[in-house]
Amino acid sequence: MKPCLHSARLLAAHSHRPYSFTQQHGARSKAARSSCLSLTAHARKGLQELLTLRKPEQDNILLKQGNVSRRLPVPDSIARPSYVQLQESPWGDDYQIHNTKEARDKMRAACRLAAEILQMAGGLVKPGVTTDFIDRKVHEMAVANGAYPSPLGYGGFPKSVCTSVNECLCHGIPDSRELRDGDTINIDVTVYLNGYHGDTSSMFRVGNVSEADWNLCTVTEAARDAAITACGPGVPINRIGQVIQEFADKHKYGCVKEMVGHGVGTVFHCAPPIFHTRNREPGTMQPWQTFTIEPIFTAGAPRHRTWKDHWTMVTKDGQRAAQYEHTILITDKGHEILTKL
Repeated sequence: MKPCLHSARLLAAHSHRPYSFTQQHGARSKAARSSCLSLTAHARKGLQELLTLRKPEQDNILLKQGNVSRRLPVPDSIARPSYVQLQESPWGDDYQIHNTKEARDKMRAACRLAAEILQMAGGLVKPGVTTDFIDRKVHEMAVANGAYPSPLGYGGFPKSVCTSVNECLCHGIPDSRELRDGDTINIDVTVYLNGYHGDTSSMFRVGNVSEADWNLCTVTEAARDAAITACGPGVPINRIGQVIQEFADKHKYGCVKEMVGHGVGTVFHCAPPIFHTRNREPGTMQPWQTFTIEPIFTAGAPRHRTWKDHWTMVTKDGQRAAQYEHTILITDKGHEILTKL
């Protein structure tokens, strides 16, 4: 790229010289004119090469919001979280600690259903499928199993699942956009079953994905898994961020600081916030506590902007992002991944 950029600069410089030089010094010699024409031709050739090399990046069209269909109905017989009617997005201050076997079994059931729905949704991913179609199938499977799709109505969110494509960090709203060959998509599923939320997400490839784009995904997943391995009773919660940041630094990826994991259980989002970058937050992991680990890595800078829908977050530089999430239970001896099938 550098030789081509240098040639482009030559073209910009020499395209103004003939006019200025001729005015000041009159007619130029044949040899000088020939030399200048040669430099200009060389620079133009370099500029053409630059444009050719940049074409694949230009073809990677940035996301635009499609048409968002109406929210899907949920039968009255299915219990709803309290935030649905109020259209709030509450944060609870108390840790989710499940001291009874009954509570832990209900948490396991909600998480298993979320994982099964995610697996089903991932199987739908292919070129030509819309994220709205994926949302409908997620909604139908949740309702068929007596569960409420937790995102629906959370803070006014209009859909039953989050679908984040390419440069979308998270909270993508399903719409009419068709998935394209080469896309990557995160599907984030949460269900509310028998009073408990199960929360998980994963990346999926659409058709033929480039090695570089999929490597971002595999490294993000590996970082999450390494952080989970470090979990256990008495372990500092900030150990999670340290492990994940080390992965990002090693592979030269950005790691989004602002989006955190969270406690989850009878409430959707609560303490403690799980930072995925190095931090000095206090607190240790407690037996029978549940929370999510869900790092977001970026191919470029980890800076982002939010669309006018107040939900969709995308990278500022348009480069791709990847996220993986599990809900885990801290046991008396280690940990259990509740959303792993």
